Order: sequence, then C-alpha cells, then structure tokens
Amino acid sequence: MKRVVISGIGADIPTASISNDELVASFNAWTERENIGRTERGEPPLPGSTSAFIEHASGIRARRVLYPEGVLDIDRMSPVMPQREDHETSVQAEFGAASARKALADAGRAADDVDMIICASSHLQRMYPAVGIEIQQVLGTPGSAIDLSLGCSSAAGGLHMAFNLVRSGAQKRVLVCTPELITGHLNFRDRQTHFIFGDASVSMLVEALEEGEERENCFEVLDTRLWTQFSSNIRSNFGYLARLTQGNASVLDMEGLLIKQAGNKVFKEVTHAGHEFILDFLRDHGQTPEDMRRFWLHQANARMNGMILRMAFGHDVDHDRAPIILGEHGNTAAAGAIVALEQNRHDMKTGDFGLICAFGAGYSIGGALLRRL
Repeated sequence: MKRVVISGIGADIPTASISNDELVASFNAWTERENIGRTERGEPPLPGSTSAFIEHASGIRARRVLYPEGVLDIDRMSPVMPQREDHETSVQAEFGAASARKALADAGRAADDVDMIICASSHLQRMYPAVGIEIQQVLGTPGSAIDLSLGCSSAAGGLHMAFNLVRSGAQKRVLVCTPELITGHLNFRDRQTHFIFGDASVSMLVEALEEGEERENCFEVLDTRLWTQFSSNIRSNFGYLARLTQGNASVLDMEGLLIKQAGNKVFKEVTHAGHEFILDFLRDHGQTPEDMRRFWLHQANARMNGMILRMAFGHDVDHDRAPIILGEHGNTAAAGAIVALEQNRHDMKTGDFGLICAFGAGYSIGGALLRRL
C-alpha cells in the first residue's frame, strides 16, 4: 500500500452574504401575509423568527449565497439562477471547477496530472451526465470522473474513496470536488431550516507518494472511515418519482419535497453518534482527542460541535483547537469541514495530527486522520 497525501486544498466562497436580520425580516413579512389567510380559515398562525433565535440555535449570523437575488423577495423566496443551455457549463460544474483550480494551484499540479475526479456533494444539479464528468471537461483532465452523494458527509466520503483508490495503486491522483449550491434546494419558508445553509465549493487533490519521496506543507492521510445508519430525520424527497405521486404530473408541487429535518432529534442523535465515532476511530489508532492538534468538524451547529468535543475532552475546546467558521458562512453542507481545514491549516507544525469529521443525513459520518508533513 502506498502512502497518501492531500497535496492541495482549494475553496471558492461566494462574496454575497445575507445576514440573520435580513433573512428574518423577509421571513416574518411572509408569515404576516400568510397569517391573514390562515386566520380567515380558522387555522393557527405561523410563528415568526428572530435573529437571536437563529444564532442561539445554530451559531450562524450570516450565510454566503452564490445567487442572492430572489431569496429575500417574499413573492419568491428562492435564488434566481438563469437557465443555461445544454451546451453551456452548468452552474454547479462551474462552481466546482473554481475550487478545483485553486486546489491544483495549491498542490503545484496541472489538470493533466489528475487521473480521476470525484464530485462529492450533498445535492447534485442533475443525475446525468454526471457533474463530475462535466467538471472533468471544464478542467481538461484525463481519465474518469464520477458523482457521489452522502449528505453532509459527501466530501469525507469522497476522500475515503480517493484515499483507498490511491493507496491501492488503482489511481495516481484523485481530485475530490465538493460544490455545494445548497441554497437552491432550500425551503426559505420553513422556519426550522430556512436559516441554516449557505453555498461554498471546496476541492482536495489526493495523491500517492513514491517510494522514498518526502513532501512538505501538506497532509498525509493516515486513515479514513465511514459510518452510516438509516434515518429520515434529515430528508429531501425531491426526485424523479415525486411527480408520479401527484394528480397532475406536468405540474410538480414542491411542498414537502425540499430539505426538512427534526432538529431536536438530529441534535441529540448525531451528537452521540459523532462523539462515539471520533473516540472509536482515534482509539483504533492508539490515539486520544488530546493527541489531535486540530479538529475540522462539520460546520452545521456550533453548540453540537462544542458538546461533542466537551464530551471527548471533559472540558470546553476553543476555536484554535476546533475552528468554527459557520458564523459568517452558514452550514455549507459537505463543504463546511473542508472550508474549516482550508482556512485553519497553515499554522500547523510538522508532525501535528488533525481530524476531519463530518456528519450528514442518512445518518452518515465520515472521518480522516491527518498528519502534517
């Protein structure tokens, strides 16, 4: 088996930002309008929201959005993404290629050095042609490409696959690309989820070390792991078969098809599962949480991350040990842990250990044990 490194990491973050105050003002204006009709029909009113509630529940203060137009319009409340023709580069492939180019530049590699692309994202723009193949076309890489989707664990799942392909010798270099355009799949009229997500694209170049080769300023991947267990507590029902359940198949009612979650159940169950996953993974390598210089955890909920690490360490862990970037970025789904890695890696010293760990719908958990070279 070959030694494997993450030789390059790239992140492309949208510049447009929507604050909690802006989002709440739009949401409350919509609920006030809706409640007029509900009152007339004798239905209970919809509750409004506050910025304080959002920050307390999640730690999020703002979120980055690739297409902000339309999100705050109470007659629409969804991004406006102009239609592109089939011969034009799709939005998600374009977003993915942007972070991929940064990862290649970070690694000092060219596109034709890549043997395979794994597009690993919680939400794909379409099923086929694979978005990964389109990214391959945009970048001009040889070899092959596939798509992989595992909720917010998608990037960790892609890294798990890439690690095992590269260390076995099946591939020389694999580019894991995670373009998360999750605001396009979000129901901005759902009080439980409308504030959670933001957009980001990240990529990692995974490659083998030749016999006796030494590298600097990158991370050796010592091991990866995946865990899954079925749960509907985080779910999206949007898919091809959804139209067959409705009377008029030519008009698809989106009610109930977009992202929904049972927040309290998810918090409790994933906190426990994430804590156990981290301890078991490290224990199998003869290590403890204290041996980790840094944790790059899934950026879904600041309180959840804090609780997971408090249970592991027996005390609170600060931003230096476990960076939280979701305050200004929102939950960027599978991209979040890698954004935290990209932004919080350069101060690590040779020999320092770090752990990537992401939790997603499914449930799914993915982890990677890294060592700074």
